[in-house]
Amino acid sequence: MQVLNKKCDAFYRLTRPYSCCMVPAIMMNNYANAINQLADVHIDKVNKPHLPLACGDFSMGEGLAITIASPLMAVAMGIMLRSPPLVIGFIIWCIVGGAYSIDLPPLLRWKGNPLMAAVTIISMNGLLLLFPFFIHFQKIVLGNPVSFTKPVLFTAAYMVIWNAAIAFVKDIPDVEGDKAFGLRTLPIIIGKEKVFSIAVNMMLMAYGGAVLVGAFSPSVLCKLVTMIGHSALAFVLWRQAKTIDLSHNKSVQSFYLFIWKLYYVEFLFVHFLR
Repeated sequence: MQVLNKKCDAFYRLTRPYSCCMVPAIMMNNYANAINQLADVHIDKVNKPHLPLACGDFSMGEGLAITIASPLMAVAMGIMLRSPPLVIGFIIWCIVGGAYSIDLPPLLRWKGNPLMAAVTIISMNGLLLLFPFFIHFQKIVLGNPVSFTKPVLFTAAYMVIWNAAIAFVKDIPDVEGDKAFGLRTLPIIIGKEKVFSIAVNMMLMAYGGAVLVGAFSPSVLCKLVTMIGHSALAFVLWRQAKTIDLSHNKSVQSFYLFIWKLYYVEFLFVHFLR
């Protein structure tokens, strides 16, 4: 039982399920995180020695098995659901996730390029999570014509901004190992402080946009919930950001997990957009 608990904990740390939802999306998230840790096991021994491959809780063979099985299961689910949007989305997700992690110059290893790293995070955690599932439910499940409503378009814009900020914060605690292995991430290029400031201001800008959208809502209830709710979240974010010590990786990692929580809170507020 102790061994099983240890393996379950290692699986959680390998796949990081806090960054996704729904079973096929979880499978694709497993793939993206597992292939990244397979490619970066030597760097993670410096940056994140607690991760399962870096510390030996999972063998490389076990990590490879999860990496291969996860996207196959996701695509199989898409095929069983007879959903071309999901199948196409999962295939693109697989390609983008591989391009982000696999070290095959000059075209791959996107994580070494700040712009491509941000594009990858935006795609996998945002747009490839939103649009394939939205089209699937609209067209395949409900049989309706696909129409991109105001809440959907706002959510897409919010995801782009927020996931870019997540991508920037994600690299801050990894500077030591990334620098040692020749990666040119944004915190290495312009410094931790500037990157952190950019990321926080981007997230505050997203909240400001939400307040502005809410101000034009025809529903009084939706207007109040959207404006007051996002203003409160912006204050919480600003206050939490003031407590972060960028010289301590645990502090930054705690903030990273915190902004993931704020990210998912938004999926509650999006229902009040009109």
